[in-house]
Amino acid sequence: MSATEGLSLPNKVAIITGSGRENGIGAAIALTLARAGAHVTINYVSESSVSRAAEVVAKIESTVGKGRVHAVRADVSTPKGSQKIVDETLEAFGVDHIDIIGLVAGGTILTSKPEDIMRSFEVAIVGPVLLLQTAYPYIPRGGRIINIGSVASRMGFVQMPIYAAAKAAMDQLTFTLAREIGRDGKHITINTVAPGPVLTDSLPPVPEVEQAKDYLVSLTRAEERVGTVEDIADAVLLLTSEKSRWITGQFISVSGGINGG
Repeated sequence: MSATEGLSLPNKVAIITGSGRENGIGAAIALTLARAGAHVTINYVSESSVSRAAEVVAKIESTVGKGRVHAVRADVSTPKGSQKIVDETLEAFGVDHIDIIGLVAGGTILTSKPEDIMRSFEVAIVGPVLLLQTAYPYIPRGGRIINIGSVASRMGFVQMPIYAAAKAAMDQLTFTLAREIGRDGKHITINTVAPGPVLTDSLPPVPEVEQAKDYLVSLTRAEERVGTVEDIADAVLLLTSEKSRWITGQFISVSGGINGG
């Protein structure tokens, strides 16, 4: 059985933030949702990601054809950036609805300089709130919000305290928002998908990160390995489908069984 069998998303429109790196979780999510029938907006911020985002677009187009993917360079943690992402999505696909929002924010924080702290929380908390506020009028009944968190939020990692704290705040945002957006008449669901270690740019080959990765791999149960971007993307696909209609406000560890320290 294919990953998308029974999980079709025809005519759905998805925004996936932080999806402009060809080897990243966000890009894999965008490709998986496009394969299931969705129109997808990928999003990136930095100049260094321009060519990489173009590669993501090219891969999706080569898989599902042209007209199903659009790239937007904008900072989701600013009101102007969130508005740009929403406006360009509606215009690019000629629609009046946004069904799925996937919020991907990566990067390990190994220092605690003030700018690092502020940026971590801007991306993990401010960005999701601003994008939801901006997109909310266009989200139809049964819309889906997926936050990409991390098992680090429940592990007490000394190697990345700011990153873990920002992800823990995201967990609480997911839980508390679930009731507000679930009982508002639209029945929107919101969940956090929490990967363990996945080989992306967020796991640079430096000693501190290698030590943390090896420790996490030792805690997996299904297999002794790091996760793949496809492992995460398939879990997101399930949560975006109608089959997940009664799942909301949850922290879902997609990590091979890592549950806590």
